[in-house]
Amino acid sequence: MEHIRNFSIIAHIDHGKSTLSDRLIQAVHIVADRDFKDQILDTMDIERERGITIKSQTVCLPYTAKNGKTYSLNLIDTPGHVDFSYEVSRALASCEGAFLLVDASQGAEAQTLANLYLAMEHNLEVIPVINKIDLPSADIERVREQIEDDLGLDPERVILTSAKEGIGIEDVLEAAVNFLPPPKGDPDKPLRALIFDSHYDPFRGTIVHFRVFDGRIKAGDTIQFMSNNARYKVEEVGIFQIVRKPRKVLSAGDVGYMIAGIKTVSDTSCGDTITLKSNPCDAPMPGFRESKPVVFSSIYPVASDEYEDLAVGLEKLKLNDSALIYEKDSSAALGFGFRCGFLGLLHLEVVQERLEREYDLSLILTAPSVQYEITLNDGEVMIIDNPSLYPDPSNILMTREPYIRAAIIVPDRYMGAVMKLCLDRRGINRNYQYLTRDRLEMIFELPLAEVIYDFYDKLKSVTQGYGSFDYDILEFRETDLVKLDILINGERVDALSQLVHRDRAVERGRRACEKLKEEIPRQMYKIAIQGAIGAKIVARTTISPFRKDVTAKCYGGDITRKRKLLEKQKKGKKRMKMVGQVEIPQSAFLSVLKTED
Repeated sequence: MEHIRNFSIIAHIDHGKSTLSDRLIQAVHIVADRDFKDQILDTMDIERERGITIKSQTVCLPYTAKNGKTYSLNLIDTPGHVDFSYEVSRALASCEGAFLLVDASQGAEAQTLANLYLAMEHNLEVIPVINKIDLPSADIERVREQIEDDLGLDPERVILTSAKEGIGIEDVLEAAVNFLPPPKGDPDKPLRALIFDSHYDPFRGTIVHFRVFDGRIKAGDTIQFMSNNARYKVEEVGIFQIVRKPRKVLSAGDVGYMIAGIKTVSDTSCGDTITLKSNPCDAPMPGFRESKPVVFSSIYPVASDEYEDLAVGLEKLKLNDSALIYEKDSSAALGFGFRCGFLGLLHLEVVQERLEREYDLSLILTAPSVQYEITLNDGEVMIIDNPSLYPDPSNILMTREPYIRAAIIVPDRYMGAVMKLCLDRRGINRNYQYLTRDRLEMIFELPLAEVIYDFYDKLKSVTQGYGSFDYDILEFRETDLVKLDILINGERVDALSQLVHRDRAVERGRRACEKLKEEIPRQMYKIAIQGAIGAKIVARTTISPFRKDVTAKCYGGDITRKRKLLEKQKKGKKRMKMVGQVEIPQSAFLSVLKTED
């Protein structure tokens, strides 16, 4: 165990975690140069296209240090986006140390601080690394000061690297060997291992990723999951070196995978403890904090016969993404589907894209909403996230919505723009403080419903990309909530209903009507699109009908001849309007979700 090091790379978005992982993998030559590609640990197409990490990935690096000894370095590459901070906390539970990357030109940002606190919660040894020192705008001394003042880390331990150019990679590997502690544990005790991830392989069943804390595990052992007492015979254990490399045995301190013919996806859950059936350990490992979804949306298949495929797809995705929750749901307009909970809008987009790509499904999503707490006149308290469950307004005593504490770090020249953005979103300015000469941290309390929509994009726009944002959920506070219905030709479309604050209802209704007008095709009759709160119409647009030129053959003569033909056409259109059913294309449902940009 003296020769094992388990560590993670944590940082804000785009500070170079995946690139540094690439260089470390190249430095130890576990992949031939001809097989190497950038972002090698990002296995999903969607990660490579967007240039972000979504899933934390493990790789075992064999490294011969300057002292002549060979070490096994288990590296876990983590995501940086606030929506996936849950992935980071899971990765850190199986490590003893972490490298905290800071961009040499951007400095410490909101997620840098959030990830540092996560690492401190797990009592990890943190080594600061200043990356991107080759950039013309790099200011290494200023970032050193930030590491000492803002992060409270030792500036003498800082490692200078440029992952892109391959500078300082050897120093990172040496620091892992010399400064990070080896894992603790006893290989002779009963087996105790923590599941921190898993994925589904169509040929081998569920593949479990785990870290061994005590004992040993080998092929042929009969294991037991402590949460549900499910028992399996181990077929194969091994380590990750880009591909799976089988090993005879994994003992205390190792990070690896296990295949045990687990066919039912629901049996494995992250944070569960694995032990041996013949010699179980006395108590399970402390698991992970349950992640709480904050954004809710319903997902429906476009073709109703794809419902079963969607159910299977969600179950397999849940294995790989334990922060996703879902339950059955139905709608008069869209049929059967699932109500899903997500950690943020990026998480929602990623789940939608993965379902469409990996399981070949066509999906419709409803407008995202948050959970509201509704107190009825008889004292009953309801928690709802679905507009279709909204009770009769006359029975409601009080509604409350969730608020967040947002920490926004920006250069001070953008202070006014950020203030305006937050106050427009019903924000309350709590305080602000200068972190350095020209960077300040602004603390706002904002309603979560205003943040999930497009706040992050707007923040990046008004701060020209320099603003960074992190948030924690505070509590529920009283609000004036209304249900905005969309009517098409007088009929309510339940999939387009939204729960909004009364001040925003008219603006949101107008925008939805305008978007639908662009998407719904014209008919032979007039189509009215309306936004309504209860019986009160607050917004309306009309799609004009196609018009056949009935007077084309009517030349000259008295005007009454033309008028007679037009009146006749009007009567026909009236009759059509009474029976006209409007086909709403899939793009119309999606257009309501998109912001005005």
